[in-house]
Formats: sequence, structure tokens, C-alpha cells
Amino acid sequence: MELIHAQPIVNSIIYSLLGIIILLVGYFIIEKLTPENTWKEVVEKNNVAVAIVLAAFIIGISMIINAAIHG
Repeated sequence: MELIHAQPIVNSIIYSLLGIIILLVGYFIIEKLTPENTWKEVVEKNNVAVAIVLAAFIIGISMIINAAIHG
């Protein structure tokens, strides 16, 4: 019976959680820097332009975090 090496799985979980935490910190920084509440603009006012900018920000930060984690 082959043993599953758990270290790569544990590393993946740790890096995933670290990436999510960094992404959330980045979102909250942007939330503080912008004059309007972005979540309220997207959800309550259905502002598509803010949603597109927020999505681009999340994708961009995710790509940066991915490159930093994977080297």
C-alpha cells in the first residue's frame, strides 16, 4: 500500500489560505482608499462599472499573489 505524502497537500492549503488573506487585506485597503463603499455600490445600486473595476482589481491582485507564492 502506497503512502500518500501529505506535505505537498499541507503546503497547498497553507499557501491558499495565505493568498486569500492577502487578497482580503488588499480589498480592505482599496475599500478604505475609495470614497464610496464599493460593496454597497455593486450590490445595492447595481453599479456595473464599479463591479468591473473591482473584478479587475481582484484578478490583478490574485495574479500578483500567485506569482509571489510560486516564484
